[in-house]
Amino acid sequence: MSYKVFSLFSFTLLLLLLFPLHSHATSRNIHDKKSSPFEFLKNLQGCHKGEKVKGIHNLKAYLEKFGYLSYNHSQNQTHTNDDDFDELLESAIKTYQLNYHLNATGSMDVNTVSTMMMPRCGVADIINGTNWMRSGKNKHHHRHGSFHTVSHYSFFQGNPKWPTSKYHLTYGFLPGTPTEAMSPVAKAFETWAANTHFKFSRAQDQTNADLKIGFHRGDHGDGAPFDGAGGTLAHAFSPTNGRFHYDADEKWSVGAVPGSYDLETVALHEIGHLLGLGHSEVEGAIMWPAIRSGVTQGLHRDDIDGIKALYNF
Repeated sequence: MSYKVFSLFSFTLLLLLLFPLHSHATSRNIHDKKSSPFEFLKNLQGCHKGEKVKGIHNLKAYLEKFGYLSYNHSQNQTHTNDDDFDELLESAIKTYQLNYHLNATGSMDVNTVSTMMMPRCGVADIINGTNWMRSGKNKHHHRHGSFHTVSHYSFFQGNPKWPTSKYHLTYGFLPGTPTEAMSPVAKAFETWAANTHFKFSRAQDQTNADLKIGFHRGDHGDGAPFDGAGGTLAHAFSPTNGRFHYDADEKWSVGAVPGSYDLETVALHEIGHLLGLGHSEVEGAIMWPAIRSGVTQGLHRDDIDGIKALYNF
């Protein structure tokens, strides 16, 4: 009898060694660690106006992607693709620093570099020249007039929103969406529903859904290509477009797993965009552009105030 028990124990131990238990991280994203698309920024630390440094053109592309620079590529503008740290670049960096509560030095100091390197949402902070992160400072005066609070939420240009006839929105998952991602996304919809007049339900046929969620890699046909692990994590479009995409190259998780990004936390952020919220200046808000790995996060007062202000709830 003891021999059989020992044999069973040995067999079980062998199985565990050969087939270790999976963590909560999604298995589809297990790959060799590659450098972040934002890794080039490390080499630019300390750069300032007047210098010519290899890699500055990548910084210009980064700032253009998120709205801080605007070049007319059809006219082959001077300095678009060069490595000159010019006055226009300095001004763009100062604007970025103000948005992220950094000292507006206009140079690539250590805090600016570390902030720029953080994985983030792919939606731009500045759209068509309007700095939405700083346009949402709405003062709310309290009854006695002795003090006020300032909200830092923002909306998209033109304040697009869903009509009252579409306060019950359906959502669906595109083919290729990992099964383990569906429940966290559903929970994120439930959280938004609990704080708004919206109701969300999963469509039986995703082709007819108001909101479509999918996982994509690289250029996937929406004009906003993903850049690989450690860069832009996800993006979504303003009402009433309804598209919400995760970068399939990222390491995703259900809950807080070191080195992975929580599916529900990112969904909360991107659903905010689907409903019409832009990025917030409040670092604790779900609509703050940067998203950290290994953490979970819920809605902030600023997020709730923003959606209520947009829809007059």
